[in-house]
Amino acid sequence: MSVGGAANFCMSTTLEIRTLFKAQQKKLGLVWITGEQHREKPVHSSQDDSPEISLVGHLNLIFRHRVQIIGKRELEYLDSLKKNTRKDTIAQLFSGYTSVVVIANSLPVPDDLQAAATASATPLLLSDVPSQDIIENLQHYLNSYFAEKITLHGVFMEVMGTGVLITGDSSIGKSELALELITRGHRLIADDATEFSRVAPDTLMGSCPEMLRDFLEVRGLGILNIRAMFGASAIKQHRNMRLIIVLQELGDATRMDRLHGSKQLRKIQDVDIPEVTLPVGPGRNLAVLLEAAVRNHILNTKGYDASQAFIDRQKRRLENARQ
Repeated sequence: MSVGGAANFCMSTTLEIRTLFKAQQKKLGLVWITGEQHREKPVHSSQDDSPEISLVGHLNLIFRHRVQIIGKRELEYLDSLKKNTRKDTIAQLFSGYTSVVVIANSLPVPDDLQAAATASATPLLLSDVPSQDIIENLQHYLNSYFAEKITLHGVFMEVMGTGVLITGDSSIGKSELALELITRGHRLIADDATEFSRVAPDTLMGSCPEMLRDFLEVRGLGILNIRAMFGASAIKQHRNMRLIIVLQELGDATRMDRLHGSKQLRKIQDVDIPEVTLPVGPGRNLAVLLEAAVRNHILNTKGYDASQAFIDRQKRRLENARQ
C-alpha cells in the first residue's frame, strides 16, 4: 500500500559476513581468528525461509544456527567429550550449515576448533562480551536486516521523540515544513524515500537509504546537507513510525469533521498507523499544527481523547441544567 505515492517493496536480501562484522564489530568487540579471506560468504539469505532455519544461538548440533555462539559452558561441554566424540562433534559443527562461529568472553580458542574452521573455510570470530549478550544483539540486528522492507515517499522526521511521516502531493510543501521543523529542534531521518521494515508485530521502523542520508531537497534552494548546516543533532538514523501527516490543499479538506478532525488508521504491512490530514492554505502555520498533532497523538496513546472529553463536558452541562 502506498502513502503519498507509490510504495516499493524490496527484493530478497543477502547478508555477507563482512557486513555483519562491520555492523557489530565495535558493539561486540569482534576480531578475526581465522577465515577473514572468506568474509564475502553469505551468512544468510531472505530466500532461505525454511522454518527449520535459525539465525543465531548457542552451540546446537540438532537445531543448527547460521551463527553458532560458543561460550564457557559450550567449551566445557566439548572438553567433557572423549577424543573421537569430540572430533565428530566439531566436524558436525563445521559440516557446512554453519556460516560463522563466534567465541564469547575472549575465551581461549582450542586448536582443534580453529583447525576445523580453517579446513572448512568457516570464519571464526572472537568477541569480548558474554554469549547471551552476543545472541541478543545479533538477534535484533538480523531480525531487522531481514525484515520485509517497503519504501514510502515523503519526509520522515523525529518530532518530540515520535516518528512522523509527512506526505502529500508533489510541491505541496513537505520539504519546507521539514526544514522549519528542523530549525525548531526536531530531527530529520529521511527525505523523499524512507525504508520501513516490520521489526515487531505492531512496529514499523523507518531509516534512510545510505545514498540519501543527511540530505533534504528544498525547491529554490536545491539539495541541503542538514548535518553540515545544523550539526549531527539535527539527524536521526532511524525511528519507529507512530504517525502519518498528510498535507492536503485547503479546498480539498472543507468537509472535515470539525470535532474529531481527520484522524483515521492506515494499514501498512499489517500494522495500523494513525493518520492525520492537515489542510494547507495561506496563513496556516504548519509546523505549529504538526507539533500540536504530535502532542495530541501522544495524549491519545496515554488514553486521553480531547474530543471525547469535550463531548462528556457538554453532556454533564446539559444534565446539570435539567436538574
